[in-house]
Formats: sequence, C-alpha cells, structure tokens
Amino acid sequence: MTNHANLGETIRLVLSEPILPKEYAVALDDWARSRYAPTPTIIEAARTLYMNHSVEDITRHESEGEQLERTTQYIQQVIRNTKEKHEKSICFVTGVPGAGKTLVGLNVAIQQSNEDLAVYLSGNGPLIDVLTEALTRDKQAQEKACGNKITKKEAEREVKRFIHIIHRYRDNMLGKVKIVDNQLITDTTTELEDERAGYGEVENIAIFDEAQRSWDKDHIAAWLSKKKGLVGFPMSEGEFLIWSLDQRKDWAVIVCLVGGGQEINTGEAGIGEWIRALNETFPDWNVYISSQLTAKEYAEGKVKELLEANKHVVYSEDLHLAVSMRSFRAERLSSMVHYLLDCDAEKTREIYKSFSDRYPIALTRSVETAKKWLRQKARGNERYGLVVSSKAYRLKPLAIDVRCKPDTVHWFLDDINDVRSSLFLEDAATEFDIQGLELDWTGLIWDGDLRYNKGSWDNFEFNGGTKWNRVNKAERKMYQLNAYRVLMTRARQGMVICVPEGAPKDPTRLPEIYDETYNYLKSLGLIEL
Repeated sequence: MTNHANLGETIRLVLSEPILPKEYAVALDDWARSRYAPTPTIIEAARTLYMNHSVEDITRHESEGEQLERTTQYIQQVIRNTKEKHEKSICFVTGVPGAGKTLVGLNVAIQQSNEDLAVYLSGNGPLIDVLTEALTRDKQAQEKACGNKITKKEAEREVKRFIHIIHRYRDNMLGKVKIVDNQLITDTTTELEDERAGYGEVENIAIFDEAQRSWDKDHIAAWLSKKKGLVGFPMSEGEFLIWSLDQRKDWAVIVCLVGGGQEINTGEAGIGEWIRALNETFPDWNVYISSQLTAKEYAEGKVKELLEANKHVVYSEDLHLAVSMRSFRAERLSSMVHYLLDCDAEKTREIYKSFSDRYPIALTRSVETAKKWLRQKARGNERYGLVVSSKAYRLKPLAIDVRCKPDTVHWFLDDINDVRSSLFLEDAATEFDIQGLELDWTGLIWDGDLRYNKGSWDNFEFNGGTKWNRVNKAERKMYQLNAYRVLMTRARQGMVICVPEGAPKDPTRLPEIYDETYNYLKSLGLIEL
C-alpha cells in the first residue's frame, strides 16, 4: 500500500527485489510489450474508424476483431458479387445488444465510400446527432492540427457525406415520386433519369441501422399525410427504402442491422415487414440472412416460415455477432436481462453469479445512494449517467422528470463542468435517447410502469393526473418490456438499479407499487447498498 508521499520509494523497492520464477498464463515480457487496447464506446470507435483505422485496431482482443472483420468482409463480398453481376441484394445482420452492429455498419459505410457510393442511415435521431457532432469535432481538430482552417459547418458537411438520418434520405426520394391509383411512380416531369442510377438516389449502398424500428405502412402514411400533405402513401418505410434502391439501373445493396427484442415504439414494423416486402414486391432481390434471424426475438420467430417460398435466400453464420463488446466484463449480460424479464429467477441468478465479480449490479431504494455509487465507481474519463423508462412519470418528486428531454449531444459528449452532461446526474435519458449508444456505468431508476407481481409483470401507464392505468394490449406490453431491456443493456462496466420506496400518503407512489419489484430484484443476488 502506498500514496503520493512514498510512491517513488515503493517503486524503487519493488524494482530492487529479484523476481521469483513463476508460471504465468502470459509471459511477463510479452504482457509488458503488448498494446493497450481498451474496448471503445461506439463514439470512440466511430472516431477511430473515421481516422482510417480498421475494426481490428479498435477491439479489445482478437476474437472480437475477427468477428467484426469476418462480418464486414462477408458484406463486402456480397457487395462485390452484386456489383459484378449487376444485381440487387439485401443483407440482414443480427447480434446481441452491444455486439457491434452499428460499428459494422459504419465500417462498411466508411470503407465503401472510398470505392463506391455508400451511406449509413438510422432512424435513431440521438445516435445520428451524437455521432455527427463527435466526428465533426474530430474533423475540425484534425484539420487544425495540420494547420488547415475549416469551419464547423464545413467539417459537418464532410461527415454528412456518409451518415444520415433516415428521414432526410426518405424525403429526398419523396421529392421524386407521385401516387397514382394507389401506386408509387417516379415523377418524370420533375426528375431526369440518370444513365447509371436511373431515378434512384446517388448511393449504391445503403446501410440501415436498427432496421426493426422502421415504420409500418399505416404509421408512415399518417405521418406523411399530416406533415407533408402526401395522402395515401402505399408502402411501409422498409418497402419504400427497397423501392428507392430498386430504381437504380446498375446495382444496389441494402444492409439491415437488426436488434432482437428492441422494438420500443408504436408504428415500428419489425423485421417481418421487410421480408413481406421482399417476397411480394421484390422477389428477384438476393437475400443474405443471419441464421439467428429465425429466433423468436425476430418477427415472432416466423422469419423462416416467411422466407420458405423465396428462392434467393442464403443463410450465413457470418452475419451474426454473438459476443457483446459493450459489456466487455459480462458477455452474458444480455442473456441475464432476457431471463430477468422472463421472470426466470433461477436462471437469472445463475448467469449473474458467473460474472458478478467482474460486472457489479447494485440495488438501492435511494436515488442519492445510486448517484454516489456511480461517482465512486467511475475512473478517469469513464462516463456515467441516469436512465429511466419514458413512461416513468412518477419520479418527479425525486427530481427526475421524463418530460424534460436531455440534450443528447451535450449529455454524451461534454464533461462534468457542463450541467447538460450525463456526468452531472441531473438529466435522465430514456430508452429513446440511449438506444444504440452506451455509458460505462448507468443508474436505472425504476418507476411503477413495470411492476413485478407473483412471477410475471404488470404493465401500467400514468394518466397524467391522478392514477396509473393498467396496460392490457399485448403490443404495448412488449414495448414496455423492450424499453427496460434497452435500459438494462446500456452499461459497459456495471450498473445500479434504484427502486424507490414510494410514499404512503401519495396514492400514485404507494410503497406496494414498488416493493414487489424490489424484492424480486433482491432475490436475484444483486448487491444491496
């Protein structure tokens, strides 16, 4: 044990002692010469890729690098084959939460943008905002270090060459079409046909992140009618993206990055809608699909059934990312969360016990205790923050109001001196703010919207004034479970869960609303604070 007063003396003492011979798993000389390779956040990884590094340069150990590189190479081979044969292809990439799906998408977009025209698309506004801002800041710093002057607007324009919010890409195509007899056709009076691209957008390759969150036909039709005055839109968002790339005369590839059990909002069509569109409208497209896409998390386990009649399907293990990079101390975290939400206490305890020494999950009834735990756990530049369900309306007495949205760019990127930063522990992010992103440590504040009750979950929604109303619709129940699934898989190194004690005199926050949930979580062997 040492401190600043005698550290030098201690080091000298250790160095003067002979090292006793001992068998180590790794030779000490090899360990000393090996590179420092911490697992990056998606923001750090995107920055590194943008500086012309490969995925192998930014992973913690070889198996992760090989996994990501294998998936990237498989997609690039599909792109090469499709280009050579002048065909149209679509790839579905699956993976456990935090396995690197977004990283693969960015990697393909950046690498292919040097050779072909590629764009990375996502409907996740916070993810796009945070990545764009991070890369813009880096671009400015990089140019400044080289003695070049560049405005933030110029740097941002460079970044936006290959990274877009899906709505912007969709709106570009909407300007080229009209609806006739419930059919979508190109408006040739306003658009000139390109020799290679036809009437499609300029990119040959579109990578669509979180494809399961694309809107269904009714949702996008209602939105376009209200916001754009476009009445009777006949396609879902996924079908329209395929249609847009199908307009190209030469070739096109779509890469869909798919998260299982992560649909969290009304109107999200899920992956089944993409497959329906391929079967019914685009039967000539080649379909390259992860063998894991047949699991029950995807299209309710009906993917294989939906694709049985399609003659252009190729299954590949290389399109599934099986190891979580996010929770690098607990690669089985997503499995644990799965069983926790399935109310399988025995299996949850078993899995948590296997990594509890490396990935702590603490439990408390106090928000202040949770905040103190986060501050104590974080080291150096590690980030922490509070997360809550978007339906957590009765945390206001604890100074957490889900109606006050965090500024996600500042929340994820700025330091502890900025009150908008996650590190200030004032603003809490919901599943919509943090999906696709991560922190090192998270504090999940659990409200009465999801309550444990004798081996199952009861779902509630606050009416805004006096009481909680029970949620009975199966789809909305699924969204609530998925919201907590997202929130419990955002931490890379550990998390604390706070289930408030409630207030006996407040009928909207009675202790019995929270107690059973706390007792269930306590029974799983979590660390009580």
